[in-house]
Amino acid sequence: MRILHTMLRVGELQRSIHFYTHVLGMNLLRTTDRQDQQYSLAFVGFGRGNEDGHAEIELTYNYGVSGYEMGSAYGHIAIAVPDAAAACARIQAAGGQVTRPAGPVKGGSTVIAFVQDPDGYKIELIERASPAA
Repeated sequence: MRILHTMLRVGELQRSIHFYTHVLGMNLLRTTDRQDQQYSLAFVGFGRGNEDGHAEIELTYNYGVSGYEMGSAYGHIAIAVPDAAAACARIQAAGGQVTRPAGPVKGGSTVIAFVQDPDGYKIELIERASPAA
């Protein structure tokens, strides 16, 4: 078994596509518009997504819904980066919001940072020698 995708409900599809592709550097892999069912989907990910073994994020826009409550169960999505501080600088320069600057995790030495997407979803950047690690 392997993870294929994680679905996030978003309030504005194009805004979210812009964040994940231009701010985080993912690729827009495919889109679907289901007018009869009143929703649109966009799949984003690194590389070619599932085609080359990477998990994807499914952005789901339900017509007429501009926002959602986060609830208390959602935590974050984690992404490996070679340099967390450099990733934060690039994300801020592209208009992204860094909510926790790069630094060691409490009680450890792993360098992490947190950013937030336009709908409030948290994304953890974990510094690794290689993004594939």
